[in-house]
Amino acid sequence: MVTIKKIAEAAGFSQATVSRLLKGDDSLSIGEETRKKIINTAIELGYDRSKIKTTIEKIALLFWMTNQEELQDLYFHQLRLSIEKYAQINNLDIVTIKHEDGIQALPKNIAGFIGIGGFSSSEIYQLKKICPNGVFLEMNSQPELFDTVKPDTDRMTRHAIDLFIQKGYEKIGFIGGAYHNPDSDYDEEDSRETIFRQYLTQLEKLEDQYIFSGGKFTVHQGAKLTEKMIETLGKEHLPECIFVASDTIAVGALQAFNEAGILIPDKLELISINDNEIAKFVSPPLTTLKIDVEELARTAIDMLVDQLLYPRKTTKTVLVGAELIERKSFTL
Repeated sequence: MVTIKKIAEAAGFSQATVSRLLKGDDSLSIGEETRKKIINTAIELGYDRSKIKTTIEKIALLFWMTNQEELQDLYFHQLRLSIEKYAQINNLDIVTIKHEDGIQALPKNIAGFIGIGGFSSSEIYQLKKICPNGVFLEMNSQPELFDTVKPDTDRMTRHAIDLFIQKGYEKIGFIGGAYHNPDSDYDEEDSRETIFRQYLTQLEKLEDQYIFSGGKFTVHQGAKLTEKMIETLGKEHLPECIFVASDTIAVGALQAFNEAGILIPDKLELISINDNEIAKFVSPPLTTLKIDVEELARTAIDMLVDQLLYPRKTTKTVLVGAELIERKSFTL
């Protein structure tokens, strides 16, 4: 068990000073270097961070999503809330900076940052000069500069296809959005579609006419793409199953299928990604590959704290897996 006495001996300060600091005594007057040494020593010895009642560091959440985008894609809303939650658990004072504020709004006393959204390469290079410690969630065009934590959507895509094939399906469809490249300001093929195409080509089962993609990851776009699929292929020539790139798009797809009188899962089956709260309440409830948002947030905070305690020149990329949540849109 790590005691105040052990921390004091290792740090070289009195037990009274260590105790008052860890208990968050605002009347304690010590220098910043002393504060950091005591806290770092406590954490290195394995002292429970939740018991440290003083702020360990001040960090920034760079949230490069508009309010409308956040509302349209609940995944990013949940991610932001989870980051704020785990920052608080780790006694990190967190300030949120939006895209419209710009990187210049980053406070000078920030020890590190968590980035969510589409950052251009020039913005990332600018960040490296201002704040060398940071973790990007989901998208990072410069992984050699900063750590990255993201869901392993490549593996999820292949897993969904494997599940379809196990049930004997041959006609496999795809509905998904596009990746907006902040460097070129153009939409590009999303990685889920890329892996979908590559894996089915490898299995000699790719049929391009069953792929409908493009635009943002929204309910409206999901409905629009699905309507286009129904109009193009006709009700009698739809794929047997569809992999949808996100729950948000899948909600729109279900709406379009319902309006066209196409019953899911009777006519075709469907698997999506995320497991947003809404997935269990739509009709039919979505079978989805659950991205553990809490684990993504917790991992990002842990990686940032690790950088602050143990500075390193190499970066890390962590891929987080998924759990299949079986509901009515697809059954094993």
